[in-house]
Amino acid sequence: MLLRYSMALTLLLAAISHAADGVREYTNPVIDENLADPAVIFHEGTYYLYATGEVDGDNGYRAYTSRDLVNWERGPVVFQPGERHIWAPDVWRDPDSGRFYLYYTANRTVGVAEAAGSLGPFTNGRKLFDSSIDAHLFRDDDGKLYLFYVRLPGFHIMVQPMAGPTEPKGEPTEVIHPESGWETLNGHVTEGPWMIKHGGRYHLLYSGSGADTPDYAVGYATSSSPTGPFTRAEHNPILHRAEGLFGPGHGCAVQDGKGDWWFVYHQKRTARREWDRFICIDRLEFDEQGRLDGKATRGERLAGPAAR
Repeated sequence: MLLRYSMALTLLLAAISHAADGVREYTNPVIDENLADPAVIFHEGTYYLYATGEVDGDNGYRAYTSRDLVNWERGPVVFQPGERHIWAPDVWRDPDSGRFYLYYTANRTVGVAEAAGSLGPFTNGRKLFDSSIDAHLFRDDDGKLYLFYVRLPGFHIMVQPMAGPTEPKGEPTEVIHPESGWETLNGHVTEGPWMIKHGGRYHLLYSGSGADTPDYAVGYATSSSPTGPFTRAEHNPILHRAEGLFGPGHGCAVQDGKGDWWFVYHQKRTARREWDRFICIDRLEFDEQGRLDGKATRGERLAGPAAR
């Protein structure tokens, strides 16, 4: 009886400690809807998530909101390009103008639209690149902008220096194309780029293998410059299929209240070759040598992000 009481007290104290630190528990999936390719921003106390998914029977993007990255509420439809094959949004707020920019894929063309607020509506959509998908804007510490995207055919990840949020400058450079075994295991694919700068180095997260297969996975490559050359991590992929877990991939990295990194991404519901997916979060960690690692989970109760 005394042992039982002691264990219960320990668990209670741990829970109180977590609560005091603003840490919540979570279990994947955190959004159990057929959504994929999430991008998340944090603005004025709220996380905003945008993803690939059907919008009221039409093609477009809906926003979801959360205070903690765990509990999400459906928000409004923020943009409908008026075309088919609407995928992989990325939203970025310009700290100088306060304007929001949505980089979208519509019918295998990358475009950009803008809005005054995080919930849109985004308007004035314009084309940036043909035969391309999966755009992501990165702002470096010196204020310079770089747009990462995937050029088709061949799934070449490109980086385009930008004069402004909507204006390319110069020519793009290829940084990654499918080569490694995990990138070519079930389709020759490298896509879904997302940049983290840590310790003065650039860490380009990306997904490989076919997105409709259980072998879809996440790896990364590093460089001393946002335009490369990039070197693949030796321990790729860092998120991959496991027992009862299929096709983790195409996500974004966001920091919590303690500055810890979290990966918001999708998993496939089954091992079948199809597009039924849902949204998950899991921790990313840098070790003392600057090596990035993570683990995809499903159904485990884990300590969640710290409050902001």
